[in-house]
Amino acid sequence: MTNDAAAMTDRDRFIQDVAEVMGVPAGDLSTDTNLLDAGLDSVRIMQLVEKWRSEGHETVDPMMLAGDPVLESWLEVLCP
Repeated sequence: MTNDAAAMTDRDRFIQDVAEVMGVPAGDLSTDTNLLDAGLDSVRIMQLVEKWRSEGHETVDPMMLAGDPVLESWLEVLCP
């Protein structure tokens, strides 16, 4: 793990994960971004869910994510 990766907060890491699957720079996403309106689709949501579950976030619910697709809402669930 690089020093940059170690220094990232959980919030930063989740934002980076979302940005990567969307193919946009993380800086283009704000906490009030509606990810579905910004181009995220259900396939990519499932990619994120699988990644996060494999990293120990077993309770991530794809239906909750799709039902409230604002980035801040996701962060509140993922980084309580």
